[in-house]
Amino acid sequence: MQIKKLRQVYIVAADLAAAVKFYGETLGLALQFRDADRWVQFQAGDVSFALASEAEGMGAPIGVPVPVFEVADLDSALRELATQGHRTGAIRDMGSHGRTASAIDPGGTQLVLFQRAG
Repeated sequence: MQIKKLRQVYIVAADLAAAVKFYGETLGLALQFRDADRWVQFQAGDVSFALASEAEGMGAPIGVPVPVFEVADLDSALRELATQGHRTGAIRDMGSHGRTASAIDPGGTQLVLFQRAG
């Protein structure tokens, strides 16, 4: 499997508005992208930091950081993980944004794999 980079880290926020205010205003992170009250992404150096609603959080528990790794080929990465006995989730196609799928590491921690569109 080829991991290209750590793309971002996100957390599912119990109160998205309060979290956006904290990370944007209190910590001063620059807003990079916002999808209404579903996903808010900030620039944090070379890696972005995002806040997700429960609906967008891919099943992650509230408040638990989830790393998102960019891969060259999502399908082959998921096959490789499954072959090695690791749990993976369904692929979520986000159109021009790319595709994602969750996976669970041996310790039970959730991570997400992401492949850019086209």
